[in-house]
Amino acid sequence: MLHSVGRIPLANYLRCCTSSSTGHLRKVPRAGGSLGSSPLGLHTPSVDCCSFSASSPLLLHHPLPSPPASPQHQPSPHHPLASATQVRSCSNHSKAPPQSGQATMAANSSGTEPKFTNRLKQEKSPYLLQHAHNPVEWYPWGEEAIQRARAENKLIFLSVGYSTCHWCHVMEKESFENEEVAKIMNEHFINIKVDREERPDIDKLYMMFILLINGSGGWPMSVWLTPDLAPVTGGTYFPPNDRWGMPGFTTVLTKLASKWSTDKDDLVTTGRSVIEAIRRNVDHKRADEVEDATNMETLEAKFKQAVNMYQRNYDMVWGGSLGAPKFPEASKLNLMFHLHVQEPKHKVLGVVLNTLDKMAAGGIHDHVFGGFARYSVDKKWHVPHFEKMLYDQGQLLSLYANGYRLTKKPSYLAVADAIYRYLCKDLRHPAGGFYSGEDADSLPTAESEEKIEGAFYAWTYDEVKELLGANGEKFGELGGVDPVAVYAAHYDVKEEGNVKPSSDPHGHLLGKNILIVYGSVRETAEKFNTTMEIVERILKTGNELLHEVRDKRPRPHLDTKILCAWNGLVLSGLSQLACVKDAPGRSEYLATAEELVKFIRANLYDVQARKLLRSCYGGAEESLASERPIYGFIDDYAFLIKGLIDYYVASLDEHALHWAKELQDIQDELFWDTKHGAYFYSEANSPNVAVRLKE
Repeated sequence: MLHSVGRIPLANYLRCCTSSSTGHLRKVPRAGGSLGSSPLGLHTPSVDCCSFSASSPLLLHHPLPSPPASPQHQPSPHHPLASATQVRSCSNHSKAPPQSGQATMAANSSGTEPKFTNRLKQEKSPYLLQHAHNPVEWYPWGEEAIQRARAENKLIFLSVGYSTCHWCHVMEKESFENEEVAKIMNEHFINIKVDREERPDIDKLYMMFILLINGSGGWPMSVWLTPDLAPVTGGTYFPPNDRWGMPGFTTVLTKLASKWSTDKDDLVTTGRSVIEAIRRNVDHKRADEVEDATNMETLEAKFKQAVNMYQRNYDMVWGGSLGAPKFPEASKLNLMFHLHVQEPKHKVLGVVLNTLDKMAAGGIHDHVFGGFARYSVDKKWHVPHFEKMLYDQGQLLSLYANGYRLTKKPSYLAVADAIYRYLCKDLRHPAGGFYSGEDADSLPTAESEEKIEGAFYAWTYDEVKELLGANGEKFGELGGVDPVAVYAAHYDVKEEGNVKPSSDPHGHLLGKNILIVYGSVRETAEKFNTTMEIVERILKTGNELLHEVRDKRPRPHLDTKILCAWNGLVLSGLSQLACVKDAPGRSEYLATAEELVKFIRANLYDVQARKLLRSCYGGAEESLASERPIYGFIDDYAFLIKGLIDYYVASLDEHALHWAKELQDIQDELFWDTKHGAYFYSEANSPNVAVRLKE
């Protein structure tokens, strides 16, 4: 992000340079209502799958509220967005490549082939493949699309998202699958799709622009660029037509097309000014960052400042940061752990442990089998946004392993072990790497045609009662205790459902339950006048039964992209868990970590080029390598180096330590800024990257 001294003048500049003409897309309010600037006179409150605020001192992710119910979003007994707005399953890919790169007709008399196929069919990214049969003439990011935009002198429409993003699915269903919308897009724009996880350099650059003009951002990200790749306006999710006080996507498209045809010079000038301002900001070295050999407390002072900021914003009751939504914020919690180890006098350990306890008890934690959802929409960690991401699992492995090492509290080790079981069962490639994540959306039943967010995870009281009641013999001797009553009480399962309307604005979880623990095993045992051992047996057996049934439900989409950086985080987590001497699964954790190191070395490292690869692709019918490899970014190197060092500590494998040193030398060579210090995010001279950013 731009630091504050650069952000304010640029935002002011954008307001000035885009507010004089009545034909402009001008002011784009953020969710909180304050206004940024954009080159057309449209009011567009953001509605995002996953979003964050530019005002945060760290780049944190904060989702914005869902849109109000509308005729196209009628309430139903499921979660966020009515079924009419969900995307269909994207598994029906044509085997025929697109002809001449156009969105080509591929229908046959049987109707089994997709009607359209575009260039994205040739890609490896699951997100791009989801859009391979849109009527939109999509291009992947690259020279072909950009050269065509320049040759035809057209604006570029850049759409950025990822395959497990709920609101990305919504915008696809509403707009990109609509032939009338696609006709406008194809006629007036060169349309490019980017997987933000595959090309984070592109995502970060244009998200910075969105943050500056809107005050918040998220995915799907929608940005319009000049042929020189300078942004002129943008936002996140747009509804297909004007509603909720937001301009419809078609409105934005037609106004921008008109503006480009009548006054393109103004848009070009604005775009170039934005890029130049961002470039100057990155190159600028602030006076307060100049190295001062006499000021030896600067780093420690900044460390304490960060700790104080977190403590001021800490939720004393529910843990984590105040308010909602709530994210695990693993990096902040690790900072607190570090402070505790270095200076126990600060007494911050309780801050971390309370957060670990509340997260583990909450609905963000999958009590049935293991793993964590990406965030909760409420302050109690109850109702999650249901996608499960690999980077969360890796960091939370480390957190709960460290929590156990400091406290010897068995529940922390149990949570970490459950994350490990989830990773190995549902996210692991047979050769040892790990996939990127699972979607929030899934089909409620095998016969359903539309996906619903949370369908895989929610339960009715009757489902729980029938399942546990029919398998009473599996609980053993309970001394007359009703397992249904114990399970329901412990996990707050109610006949009417346990999701508050404020956490379910569209009524999609009406009558459903998301398992959450408000008490403890001891309190549940006391309530039913039984022993803790019997309660634990009921909970364990009940979760096993629910897991068996849930595995028969249609699974959420699996993103089979294997990212180097995120696998580095998992390597750290596995290695730190393997350092827990009294963990029963220690040998398993270490063996899995060893296989992961071998996988990364074999599939995510180009020996000839001496560079890491950003990703490989591991679906059942896909080869791991890509014909057009994307080389690694700074986080690929940093996270893998950290993972290798942690693995060395756990295994004493000197080969891992030597490779970590080699990668550190490569990282310094490729990314270090010799002029101003710190690391750039991408390599120098990366093609079609307008500005080289720093984190």
